[in-house]
Amino acid sequence: MKKSLFKMGVGLTVFSIILISSLTFASDKGIVKSQGILMALDLKKKTMIINEQPFTWDQDTVIHNEKGSPLTLDHLKARTWVYVEGVREKGQKKAVVKKIYLLPKYIDEREKSLYPFIK
Repeated sequence: MKKSLFKMGVGLTVFSIILISSLTFASDKGIVKSQGILMALDLKKKTMIINEQPFTWDQDTVIHNEKGSPLTLDHLKARTWVYVEGVREKGQKKAVVKKIYLLPKYIDEREKSLYPFIK
């Protein structure tokens, strides 16, 4: 009797750990975070290429400078450094960018603490 209760307890514990960890990892699925050069920009199609990856944006996308102050769309220019956060929809090649941050240059590991939005 004690052995079967022990086995059930161990089984329930293992099941709980797997369930919780799978839910945790699933929450990051589809999240895209990237720092790179804005290689191409098409304002009419609302598309951009960053590090050879296609992105698009919508009316909910916000643009900020490196200090976090909001900017308008006309500040986006090709050949500038950006950090983007977005969501990749299932079956889509392009990710939808939710936040765009214009950067003065490439931000390496030592400098990331100066930019709290880079995680």
